[in-house]
Amino acid sequence: METIFGNLQGLKSSQLKQLQRLYHQRIPGDRITTPDFSQRLAAISTEVNQPVCAYINRRGQVIRVGVGTPRQTQIPPLELPRYGAERLSGIRCIATHLKPEPPNESALTAMALQRLDALVVLNITGTGFTRRGGGATGYVKEAYLAHLTPQESRTLITSPAALKVEQSQIQSPSWNISPPLGLDDLVEQDLVDLVENLEAEFQREFIAQEVDADHDRVLIVGVMTSEITPLQFQDTLVELARLVDTAGGDVLQTIQQKRSRVHPQTVVGEGKVQEIALTAQTLGVNLVVFDRDLSPSQVRNLEMQIGIRVVDRTEVILDIFAQRAQSRAGKLQVELAQLEYMQPRLAGRGRTMSRLGGGIGTRGPGETKLETERRAIGQRISRLQKEVNQLQAHRSRLRQRRQHREVPSVALVGYTNAGKSTLLNALTNAEVYTADQLFATLDPTTRRLVIPYGETNEHQEILITDTVGFIHELPASLMDAFRATLEEVTEADALLHLVDLSHPAWLRHIRSVREILAQMPITPGPALVIFNKIDQADSETLAIAREEFPLAVFISASQRLGLETLRQRLAQLIEYAVDCG
Repeated sequence: METIFGNLQGLKSSQLKQLQRLYHQRIPGDRITTPDFSQRLAAISTEVNQPVCAYINRRGQVIRVGVGTPRQTQIPPLELPRYGAERLSGIRCIATHLKPEPPNESALTAMALQRLDALVVLNITGTGFTRRGGGATGYVKEAYLAHLTPQESRTLITSPAALKVEQSQIQSPSWNISPPLGLDDLVEQDLVDLVENLEAEFQREFIAQEVDADHDRVLIVGVMTSEITPLQFQDTLVELARLVDTAGGDVLQTIQQKRSRVHPQTVVGEGKVQEIALTAQTLGVNLVVFDRDLSPSQVRNLEMQIGIRVVDRTEVILDIFAQRAQSRAGKLQVELAQLEYMQPRLAGRGRTMSRLGGGIGTRGPGETKLETERRAIGQRISRLQKEVNQLQAHRSRLRQRRQHREVPSVALVGYTNAGKSTLLNALTNAEVYTADQLFATLDPTTRRLVIPYGETNEHQEILITDTVGFIHELPASLMDAFRATLEEVTEADALLHLVDLSHPAWLRHIRSVREILAQMPITPGPALVIFNKIDQADSETLAIAREEFPLAVFISASQRLGLETLRQRLAQLIEYAVDCG
């Protein structure tokens, strides 16, 4: 039995049957509508005294009938056929309207959200008459034909421009509305010609943007609550744009909302969800990234209303880790972190499972594992945890062997992209991979370093370890999975806390690193603060840092500035740490 959607209260069974009969109507493939179908729709609308909408596919079949406006009866995004910025959905809407006026913005927005081939609004007379032999006629006073048009003003925002995240001017969809038409003029319109010309223009515009098809086209959503300052909020969005860029996505736009607290179902308000969905359709976005962790129900609600994949900040970080892990130990820990994160989110994501397997938030354990029953996932997590425990024990034995040989150890810690690997290379002539990216290196690397020792400046050998970079609100699943790696920090005799002084949020980065260190089960050794990239910092920032941290060392690892001073201070740090230990 065909389903009728919308406001059905007060409808008689005879009226419901009339609506159901619309499903048996067939429109010629090259026509937008027919006089008989339009008049029949208008007659039913007149009888129930409500707007009525019929949704028709390109084969001329009625696939949905709803009582209400186009906004009230629109097809949920996940039920629409797949489409992109270069084509339309293959569905048109014939809607009745009780007042003699053009389509309003609400109806046009619904057209854009569904990316309809066309929207026809039939203004009805409110009376009409029945012709001899049956059949409705005279109910349509005038009609309007609306359709989307390409937006040549669209701009793709990609890194590094994406780093300057500001409240972008949300581009409204572009559409065309005909003057009022008689029903005879409307039915003469060639649907095939209209759709083919439109899609050819959309295709040309899409190609002109020269977007790499292998990259996710990302819309970032940020929510500022009373818990953080505007400056912290902007720093968070800038960092999220960097994370998306590092994961291989292109940030097209950023949408922001200020709320006293997040909406429990959708994080942002209902109107903002509509704006996100509309912007995503207008720009051809295929991924929405939120600046905070989302609950499984929030992801489910957002994907149902927006119609494309939604991920949170943690999933982006996990995806980067999945790409960066090179060693068996690193891959093991990443898989464990991803499965622990995904396990409570498996329920309710069945509709989106088929879309997993490529892109941000989908790399790592793989589609087959995610579709396995929860029990199998739990068993896999148990096995991985055992392997991580074995890895932990193995690293512990290595550290005991080093301690038995009485070789002091130092761990390099710091916010991601502070320059730890560059500094390790500069001090030890190592060849650790470096790049101006977040989490460029994931696996810890240990190298020998000879430094002057004591008043006689005798040479002493120490071990220096480059550890995984920290980040604000490091996901708990990563903290747990990488405990074997993070123990390199807690077991070291001393720490070198590297800070990128050229970053606008360097003070916040220091606090974030210290907060993470404070959460570790074993208190780390004494730390020496090192300000890196002084060649890129302005004089005012340098002065503030020298005043706030008088015992810090100032260097440029890439330019090899201040390294001799660092070696001397490092010797003093080791001497102090060993004496205290």
